[in-house]
Amino acid sequence: MQYWLMKSEADVYSIDQLAADGSTLWDGVRNYQARNNMKQMKVGDLVLYYHSRQNPSAVVGLARVVREAYPDPTQFDPEHKYFDEKSSREEPRWELVDIEFVRRFEHPVTLHEVKAEAALADMVLVNNSRLSVQPVRPDEFERVLKMAGETL
Repeated sequence: MQYWLMKSEADVYSIDQLAADGSTLWDGVRNYQARNNMKQMKVGDLVLYYHSRQNPSAVVGLARVVREAYPDPTQFDPEHKYFDEKSSREEPRWELVDIEFVRRFEHPVTLHEVKAEAALADMVLVNNSRLSVQPVRPDEFERVLKMAGETL
């Protein structure tokens, strides 16, 4: 099992929307490092769901990977905002995964709290906060859960 953190703006696709939908495809990633992280994801991996660009930004819940990486269909649609004219069906540039809702945290863990926690000083979120899909070490995952008052 691997652990991840995925970011979404609350006004674009919130944890509540994921809860209502049950599952979703994680489209629109246009950063190679984030894409490569998704290509490493396996069914069953757990995801810290993070609301960025809200005040305060925070880890707000858990999701689970339910389908491994496959070509993001939005890259082929010229009418879509994520269209990529350099991508082709024969050689797609962008991948996505499907995730499902697990639960919303009663007590979200803010970015400020993460940064204040010495045990999380090496977490990617602290050192590369712009990366939208990032790995989380098992000890970091457990610490964030504990800070949220959650258990697996």
